[in-house]
Amino acid sequence: MTPREHILEHGILDGELRVGGMRLSLLAARVGSTPFFAYDRELLDRRIERLRLLLPQRVELSYAVKANPMPAVVQHLARRVDRFDVASAHELQTALDTTVPEGRVSFAGPGKTADEIRRGVAAGIVLEVESRTELRRVVAAGDELGLTPTVAIRVNPDFAVKGSGMRMGGGPQQFGIDAECVPAILAEFAQAGVDVHGFHVFAGSQNLNAEVIAEAQTRTVELVSHLADHLAGPLRYLNLGGGFGIPYTDRDDPLDLAAVADNLHRLVDGPIAARFPGAHPVVELGRYIVGECGVYVTRVVDRKQSRGRRYVIVDGGMHHQLAASGHLGQVIRRNYPLAVGNRVDEDAAGPVDVVGCLCTPLDLLADDVALPAVELDDLIVVFQAGAYGLTASPTAFLSHPAPAEVLV
Repeated sequence: MTPREHILEHGILDGELRVGGMRLSLLAARVGSTPFFAYDRELLDRRIERLRLLLPQRVELSYAVKANPMPAVVQHLARRVDRFDVASAHELQTALDTTVPEGRVSFAGPGKTADEIRRGVAAGIVLEVESRTELRRVVAAGDELGLTPTVAIRVNPDFAVKGSGMRMGGGPQQFGIDAECVPAILAEFAQAGVDVHGFHVFAGSQNLNAEVIAEAQTRTVELVSHLADHLAGPLRYLNLGGGFGIPYTDRDDPLDLAAVADNLHRLVDGPIAARFPGAHPVVELGRYIVGECGVYVTRVVDRKQSRGRRYVIVDGGMHHQLAASGHLGQVIRRNYPLAVGNRVDEDAAGPVDVVGCLCTPLDLLADDVALPAVELDDLIVVFQAGAYGLTASPTAFLSHPAPAEVLV
């Protein structure tokens, strides 16, 4: 979406951006300092409602906590999604502190330690194992605790997804067990005292092409149909992954969610219903749920010109919002949608660079962006900041204070 579309989505009052129904200046006063992240619960609810409206009723919606693990956000979503997926012991505790039952929490990610796995087994969650070593640790933890662990096999598929921001399946990967190795591993651990519920296939993230996502989901069902023949019991867990992207620049077209949903209806009513009548397919989303529901707000502390180039210097930067600086997986850096939040109805006065307060030229939030005449203490708002913002950034760099986070 363009900055103007974002502004209209969040709302305007007397030329000033509103977030969660609250005037930006009032919100800044309530928080007490800048920079800060604000997440809009109304936009979160609207995103979940749209997903529920379009996706098949049988599909369970899982929130990937790593996208935004702020406890208030996770607690809010606990009443609106079916499951949580976590990627660390800390995220696990955050999920277990909600009303979501422990059996509806899954733990994915490579490199799980023996202690993390032991905690997962003790909690009764679904451990998505990504290697033979992890499966051995699960068995050992179950034996030690006198429990039967619940596991799913995360599969590295034998196909790749084109157009993803990050490819996480196909070819050699640190993620999951290669599909061709899964039958042998299931046979090896058939009598090991673990309950294998099913499979998780996640081929890529941040994809805006509905046809590509639909193809990946279709091929995932075909792959799992083959692998399920090697399970000791019926398949009960079928995590189709997610990868639904959001637009970050003016060049990006929003994902056609309706087209993705149409394909899911075909899969759920057809091959999944016929082959796995007792399984509830899972779609796991993080960025798509929270990404467009948050903003990063930082205050102008200085302005300057250097050899014909105009700079706006703010009290935040890449140490809080690394992705917006272009250093979280972007091959070609492009500006995130950005606006002067207290001057949203003013015309642009010319191009400027918006830079942070760090001692590095990499600390760039916007390059050659058209903004109104910026004054000291104006509030710069970076949109699309709800996912992979604060916790995906080098907050300790230069030892600046951490920004606040609020759910409004």
